[in-house]
Formats: sequence, C-alpha cells, structure tokens
Amino acid sequence: MLEDMKLKDLMQLISMLKPVNDIKKEYQGYKIVRTYSAGVFAGYIESRTGREVVMTNARRLWMWSGAASLSQLAIEGTKNPESCKFPCEVARVELLEVIEIIDCTEKAEKSIKEVPIWKQ
Repeated sequence: MLEDMKLKDLMQLISMLKPVNDIKKEYQGYKIVRTYSAGVFAGYIESRTGREVVMTNARRLWMWSGAASLSQLAIEGTKNPESCKFPCEVARVELLEVIEIIDCTEKAEKSIKEVPIWKQ
C-alpha cells in the first residue's frame, strides 16, 4: 500500500500528524493539574482530550503549606514540606473535568517530589 502512495498523499499525511507532535510538546515537563472535584495532582501529562487528562507518576496534592496558591507552588515549590499532605505517587491516573494546568519549574518539581509521603 505504501508503494502506491504518491508524494502528495504522503505530504498530506505528514501535515496531519504534525499538530499531534505540537500538542505533546505543549504538555512536556512536570505539571500541576487542578480538577473540578477530584482535587489537585502533580506529575506528567501523557495525553489530553478536551477536559480529560491522563497523568503518569502523579501525586495528589491533598494539602499544601508554604505557598499561597498553586501558582506559587508551581514556581517556588513549598517552603514547609513537613506540613504538606501529599500521598504516594501513582503510575497512572485519568482525570476528568480538568479546569487548570500549570507548568512547574524544576525547583518546584524537586520540592514537590521531596515532600515525605503522607499516609494514615
């Protein structure tokens, strides 16, 4: 079948695939994702379709301290890691009704990952 493709057809196929690569670049790196009712998560975005996001290596940010907002947490990390309640990381989570995606700095990523695992 590929042998029968004309150069024009091949170029059209390549142009259709290009936006998919651009979307992936947009979501590279560590992110904080806030949902309507499931809470806030920090991790890596595997995919996004509308308001649905699949994250990998994600921690729920159940309660944070040492940052006035998620925006500050995403930039500076936490100044009080011992007061944060971040459970263990999960390999994969599908989040519905995402309402906010925030890029994290390397400093914030390191800070979030270093918060001790909270458990009861």
